[in-house]
Amino acid sequence: MSSAYSTVVDLLSKLSINPKTVEHEPVADNKAWNAALENIQAGVSYKLSKTLVLKPKTAKSAAPTPLVILALDSTETNITAISKSIGLKDCRFASEDLLKETFDEDKTSVSAFSLSNVKDLSLVHVVVDSDLLSLDATEFIAFHPAASDKTSFISSADLKAYLDSLGKEYKVLNFKELAAAAPAPAAKSAPKAATKPAKPVAAAASAEDIHQMGIEHKKNEDLPRWYQQVLTKSDMLDYYDVSGCYILRPLAYNIWKEIQNFFDAAITEMGVEDTYFPMFVSNRVLEKEKDHIEGFAPEVAWVTKAGKNDLEEPIAIRPTSETVMYPYFAKWIRSHRDLPLKINQWCSVVRWEFKNPQPFLRTREFLWQEGHTAHLKKEDADVEVRQILDLYEQVYTDYLALPVVKGVKSEKERFAGGLYTTTVEGFVPATGRAIQGGTSHALGQNFSKMFNIVVEDPNSPVSATEEAKKIHVWQNSWGLSTRTIGVMVMVHGDDKGLVLPPRVANCQVVIIPCGLTVKSKQEDYDTIYGACNDLAAKLKKAGFKCKTDLRDNYTPGYKFNHWEIRGVPLRVEIGPNDLKKQQVTAVRRDTGAKSAISLNNIENGVRETLDTIQHDMFVRAKAERDASIVRIDKWDDFVPNLNDKKLILMPWCDRTECEDDIKDRSSRSNDTEEEVDERAPSMGAKSLCRPYEQPTENPIVPGETKCAACGQDAKHFMLFGRSY
Repeated sequence: MSSAYSTVVDLLSKLSINPKTVEHEPVADNKAWNAALENIQAGVSYKLSKTLVLKPKTAKSAAPTPLVILALDSTETNITAISKSIGLKDCRFASEDLLKETFDEDKTSVSAFSLSNVKDLSLVHVVVDSDLLSLDATEFIAFHPAASDKTSFISSADLKAYLDSLGKEYKVLNFKELAAAAPAPAAKSAPKAATKPAKPVAAAASAEDIHQMGIEHKKNEDLPRWYQQVLTKSDMLDYYDVSGCYILRPLAYNIWKEIQNFFDAAITEMGVEDTYFPMFVSNRVLEKEKDHIEGFAPEVAWVTKAGKNDLEEPIAIRPTSETVMYPYFAKWIRSHRDLPLKINQWCSVVRWEFKNPQPFLRTREFLWQEGHTAHLKKEDADVEVRQILDLYEQVYTDYLALPVVKGVKSEKERFAGGLYTTTVEGFVPATGRAIQGGTSHALGQNFSKMFNIVVEDPNSPVSATEEAKKIHVWQNSWGLSTRTIGVMVMVHGDDKGLVLPPRVANCQVVIIPCGLTVKSKQEDYDTIYGACNDLAAKLKKAGFKCKTDLRDNYTPGYKFNHWEIRGVPLRVEIGPNDLKKQQVTAVRRDTGAKSAISLNNIENGVRETLDTIQHDMFVRAKAERDASIVRIDKWDDFVPNLNDKKLILMPWCDRTECEDDIKDRSSRSNDTEEEVDERAPSMGAKSLCRPYEQPTENPIVPGETKCAACGQDAKHFMLFGRSY
């Protein structure tokens, strides 16, 4: 229990206030907070609160006098009207330093309870929304009790009792009436042709929007909040009102579309055809293959009602499609001439098993492709397994600029009901965790025997008195999901926001006019804006995805930040001096490096720069990944390297008992206090894969090399690590 939280508990206890408190993942803003609370059963009817802290304009020599605004999250807070009503002006959101200095807390934890930390309450203005103090006894207010990973629920009466106990005069205002009475902003007339654009000014947005524009958390200090903010502030996704489900906005969906375009073209060349099966699965079909469905049982979502009526038999929403498709394989495959059968579908699946969803990485509904094929011979199926795995590697390396390790899963980690599973394993250096990036499964004949998918053996002799021998087909299945996007964000993103590889960016180049001021002549504006539009047209014609940002109510600096958060690979600046030199200034998003590109060679210059960005992003990510793989030969080195956010490559005996022991021993050695559910990111180390590329220096010597974990004879090198 943190000291700040303990202080709040003790404080309320003295007032005979004992609020219900729940724990959840740390949240960076109210949107994430709402999503986190929806994911747990609070057991009470509640409304979210919000606490805004502003700094009014004061004389330079005067001490700051923060304004604290307490309100319901759903209530509009017109800051100008509120501050004016108590005689303050020019209020701006308080800096992190002022919050720390005044309340001894950071932005995500500040709430009404933070007032107890203020040394001199006479220097603080407090304004309370009247709605906050007038809820009926059955509704509660959700506050952070000095910790962004906890929520306490108190009544309006309890809140009033707490505020009164401070001995600080506070003002109660009706925020809705203030907002309604505030003058509406003047209507902006339509721009006239050939008129001078308005002088660049600060963004014409609300104070709250401006305050929340940047990424407030550091990637290496608070990765969960950083990740959450990058995804939402970049407009990559938005939270949905069903927990664990998210809206993929165009920026994110375009990445999936680029992956889809490449992969679909590649498998089409292999003879795979697209199809679509219904998302609903009957209980009878789902349970036909017991070993297979046992691995998915905890995560199956069921439809039990139609309108107000119970269904006679519950219907599952597909978690995967083996049992959905294979009864029809048995119907369609009548002869060896029908083989190979190769189909793929692009769809969504639902898996409803976990407590703590993470966008892209662990979501209840996600997009994927799933391929299912049937072959006459095992050799043909084996070849396809590796072909698909190579394509998955290309998705990561060639498009997402991410390195992966290709290999075979252990017996414990293989696909339920399959013969063996191959995988591409990604790595997130900031957490030291691996992540399964895509899997290609050899199913063997397990499913064909269950669903009776047989053909006549073409090599079997046929006589009038003897039927041809029946053989079961050999099957594969393989899948890649939108998890790819989450890995890309976590690896490449920085403290400014997204960093997108050019090949998957929905905007590769943004063109921004610079160097114009209020003193610039009309012809200067016309010239620069015209040059921006001409350049955009030229780049689009050359095949680049390009945008111009000619918004006249934003400064160039604001635009730079806007596009940096969204990860646009290349920013092109055009100003009067650039045009005099017949060049543009190009700024790389990944490194911030600036260079001049001649307008006479602009298409080649942009193409070379984007290719360099793509290449350099992969090289950096691979170097960081390679440095994080540590080869060991004894157990004493295992846990220290694991806790140092490394992956472990070691000689291994290939026994499930040893694998279970490794996970248990490495989990017990970890001293963090993370809540873990069955499918949560593992605390203990898991086997990731047996890499296809085994070490050539000091290789395994049968009968001599020992398993680093148990001391028995090692069979091969295995990659272990904590994993999502």
